[in-house]
Amino acid sequence: MEKLTKKLPDKPGVYIFRGQKRSILYIGKATFLRSRVQSYFRKDLMETRGPILVGMLETARTVDFIETDSVLEALILEAYLIKKHLPPFNTREKDNKSFNYVVITKEEFPRVITMRGRELETDALKIKYSFGPFPHGSALREALTIIRKIFPFRDKCKPNSGKPCFNAQIGLCPGICSGKITRKEYAKTIQRIKLFFEGKKQTLMRGIERDMKQLARELKFEEAGKLKRTLFSLNHIQDVALIKADFDLKNEARKRGYRIEAYDVAHISGTNTVGVMTVVLDGEVVKSDYRKFKIKTSTNDDNASLRETLSRRLDHPEWPLPKLIVVDGGKAQVNTARKVLNDSGIFLPIVGVVKDEHHRAREIIGDTHARKEHERDILIANSEAHRFAIGYHRTIRGKLSK
Repeated sequence: MEKLTKKLPDKPGVYIFRGQKRSILYIGKATFLRSRVQSYFRKDLMETRGPILVGMLETARTVDFIETDSVLEALILEAYLIKKHLPPFNTREKDNKSFNYVVITKEEFPRVITMRGRELETDALKIKYSFGPFPHGSALREALTIIRKIFPFRDKCKPNSGKPCFNAQIGLCPGICSGKITRKEYAKTIQRIKLFFEGKKQTLMRGIERDMKQLARELKFEEAGKLKRTLFSLNHIQDVALIKADFDLKNEARKRGYRIEAYDVAHISGTNTVGVMTVVLDGEVVKSDYRKFKIKTSTNDDNASLRETLSRRLDHPEWPLPKLIVVDGGKAQVNTARKVLNDSGIFLPIVGVVKDEHHRAREIIGDTHARKEHERDILIANSEAHRFAIGYHRTIRGKLSK
């Protein structure tokens, strides 16, 4: 299969890894299809992409691709195909409720906004269409900026308020706020945005061309001219920012060293319970990546608190995944952490630091290789987690006692 990658074009598009009977295993997007797919066959795949994709490659038999005219269209097509086919190795993309979706609301003048996956299930907002999941929030923001320049839409302003909003003044809102556009005209814009997010660019362009010719026959040359400029924009999508974002993501993965995340909880008889995450990267603590979690469910169960801490951490795909997880405790804590990760489709080595009666490290249990290769860093990360948890707990307790 590795030889087949030489036939791939160095163009934007979506690639599809298939298993037996051409079952779809994994779907991804690329700025340059050939180089992206070839990257899956590098020796450092485990370090740069993780064990999930290593497992996918062991199952894969062939790889297909769909070439697109731009990186923007590849990004949108990737999300559309993941939602349609639910590939097993895109587990995080289809299950993780923290990923972004583009939503079109069910209103007289619909808004186009982004929402987290978990909000789609709990939010009272009436939703007409949703598109996604989009794993990378920064790329989606760039995409919406490009789309909005082609198809100005409403996101916040109040319809017919009489005063143009800021976005209307800079051409990113069609003037719903000032009554500049009718409901019927705006409905056409929404339909075009919908077609674009469904990956139906050719259908979209044929419709715009048909409307443009009709306006010309009606001697509405100014409106026809606007549609002509829209067609030009669709044929010459300027997505340099997306290309840069794609390279930044790859470079970040290459630069990332051996990241260890350690977790601990602190409380007094189940009150003021907190959880924390500390980070050690290539032997150095990274305090800017430390995170605090105020446990929402009052409990005297350390495993339940650890479960909540890890689950909430995994709600942040924008944080880089570690190479190793360290928990404070024995088999019960290691098993709790393993279940939380496995339920999210993440398979990482996990170790636990068992303490003596003086809370000093007695032994490290769990992944044998990690224990041998990274003992010093494991102990540093665990010690930092304990210190950070105690400090945060005292701060919370102090605030509540005032």
